[in-house]
Amino acid sequence: MVEGRIYVINLNRLKWTGLSRRVPRAIKHIEKYLLRHTKADKIIIDSSINEYLHSRSHDSLPSKIAVTVVKLDSEGKVLKATLCILVEEKLERVEVGSGGSKSEVVS
Repeated sequence: MVEGRIYVINLNRLKWTGLSRRVPRAIKHIEKYLLRHTKADKIIIDSSINEYLHSRSHDSLPSKIAVTVVKLDSEGKVLKATLCILVEEKLERVEVGSGGSKSEVVS
């Protein structure tokens, strides 16, 4: 698996724009944010981000989006941004031993 950095980008400020312009402005905001924080020359935005923003319809943007950024060249001047899906595992507590209050987390 290729390693990259995860950025969580706040999109709340875009909810004040017009309904039909929210998704295009969100994509521009994501690109501008990543250019500022990674100091790269070029950002390639994957279609998964575009599909995720359009799946929620043009007027209801998510408040935040998690993006994974991977370097495409050795110098780090060209980056690719893809949608990051954070999986939260449900952890269960299992009692260990008959006496005492020891517990162990099992995934």
